[in-house]
Amino acid sequence: MKKSGKYQAVVIGVSAGGIAALEKILPQIKKNCSLSIMIVQHIPADGGNYLVEHFSSCCSLPVIGAEDKQKVEPGTIYFAPANYHLLVERQKSLALSIDAKINYSRPSIDVLFETAAEAYCRQLVGVVLTGANADGAAGLAKVKEMGGLTVVQSPDTAEVATMPLAAIKSTQVDHVLKLNEIGPFLNDLNTDGEE
Repeated sequence: MKKSGKYQAVVIGVSAGGIAALEKILPQIKKNCSLSIMIVQHIPADGGNYLVEHFSSCCSLPVIGAEDKQKVEPGTIYFAPANYHLLVERQKSLALSIDAKINYSRPSIDVLFETAAEAYCRQLVGVVLTGANADGAAGLAKVKEMGGLTVVQSPDTAEVATMPLAAIKSTQVDHVLKLNEIGPFLNDLNTDGEE
């Protein structure tokens, strides 16, 4: 398996069934993890700060709402705020946009994945989880095109399989993993085998 040092950031895209899926993954991430983790969970425009508050209480890593012009820090989990696209700029800072919805969504998974792929290239891991539309499929293909590692939740462990199936159809995915395998997999990526 490709090991550490190689990857700097993880982007996760999730929609219907996402909170339950993230509850299985994020609390498993070890506190010594140096990966920057950026997440788009489709939420209503008036969704407020619920995701940050909820996951702050159960994760070892700091969990924050992404802010415009914020520098991406290692070992931190960022959630896209409600009703904003989350982008990664080439100098590894975040940007927020109120551009039109993509795949009926703002934040859009594709927007995060495509901009992160341009910024991190081979040092990026893209993860597509449960969801009811095709958002994330084009973005994951871009991650693959730029040399990043692609991971999709096994459709048979997804609450809604549409999004994982669309992602698998869009590109040659590196790993299709059961939901309970994704957290340990991300931890392994971040370990050099000496710990």
